[in-house]
Amino acid sequence: MKALSIHPSVREVKEIEIEMKANTTYSFFNSILIDESQMLSGHLVFTDANALSQNKSAYFLGEHLIVGDALVIGKNGLEESDATIPARTLAELINYETPKFYTDVLKLLSKSDVNLYREFTVTRGDEKLSLNCEWTLYAFNAADDKTKEYFLAQLTQTLETNASVEEYVRKMTQLAINSGN
Repeated sequence: MKALSIHPSVREVKEIEIEMKANTTYSFFNSILIDESQMLSGHLVFTDANALSQNKSAYFLGEHLIVGDALVIGKNGLEESDATIPARTLAELINYETPKFYTDVLKLLSKSDVNLYREFTVTRGDEKLSLNCEWTLYAFNAADDKTKEYFLAQLTQTLETNASVEEYVRKMTQLAINSGN
């Protein structure tokens, strides 16, 4: 099966051939903790959930934050298939320039067991929203410098007191949602 691999440490996108088996993604990352996302239309993007704690390189695929290597395969309905996006097109969607806020936050988050893509629920009025840490970082990156400094200071305090980082992120997400009302 035709797949694409992204290697941010060398800023490379390669077309590769893989045989899709039950352990293919685990073998690719040498890890059993794999995140799967459909951030790319008609494709699945697999990433190593350990990449954050291992301080791997961060980058953006479109507007989506990814940490570490990625494996991209096609998805046709419920079936996995050849990747149909050309490697060159995929490479054009990648931005390796990570803003300082992201770099600072990811360095702090690497000391925790938080997952960037695990969804949690917040509310806006009567509406329940499923968001994740990646969305929270995106929202706070768009904020003013004072708000970013507050976010970083509170995250540092959360880590120093061994409080729940996931709960802190959920709380900050709720604050971001409330500020948009």
